[in-house]
Amino acid sequence: MDAIQAAAEEFVRSSLPENSVKHFVTANKLDPRLRLDECASPLEAFSQGTGMSSGRMTIGVRCPNAAPWTIYVPVTIEVEVSVLVLRRPLARRSRVEITDVEPQVRRVAGRASLFINDIGSLKGHRLTRSLPVGTVLTVDMLKPDILVRRGQQVTLIAANGPVQIRAQGQALTEGAASERVRVQNVSSLKIVEGVVESDGVVRVGS
Repeated sequence: MDAIQAAAEEFVRSSLPENSVKHFVTANKLDPRLRLDECASPLEAFSQGTGMSSGRMTIGVRCPNAAPWTIYVPVTIEVEVSVLVLRRPLARRSRVEITDVEPQVRRVAGRASLFINDIGSLKGHRLTRSLPVGTVLTVDMLKPDILVRRGQQVTLIAANGPVQIRAQGQALTEGAASERVRVQNVSSLKIVEGVVESDGVVRVGS
């Protein structure tokens, strides 16, 4: 059993990126009642898909003997990284302010890139769901602020050489920064598509 677990762990370690992040790889304990023929050949490990995002993978370990067998081993991957932790509970759609979080070094499951450690990245974002105190913030917990809402009066900006032309419009769709929205020009009633530039401002054309 120990050799099977070791083969699964070594396979995962060999597939991890070579960077400064400290990884911890742990295979689940196998049922001690399990009975397998002793393998005279080196054990072969292989992946059952990728699970680095969640920090949990299933690794197959097989014996290529004349009487072959295969067993699947759940493996947990953790990283030791700096993260931002909520100091108080926050409701869905709340903005996360500097005073709401504190940096900590935690051992967490998953890729290091899933976790937020830069306070500056909180700006212009809101929570996708309510979160309790002590939550480690991940990128999927935040979404960009909606800067243009359906039915909102917005400013349309179009460039004509060095000259910028401004017009008033009404948003037909909503979007966050850099997202495309449809807007109706209130003067010409023409419907155009543009990119959200800032709060209530949409740039159209090239």
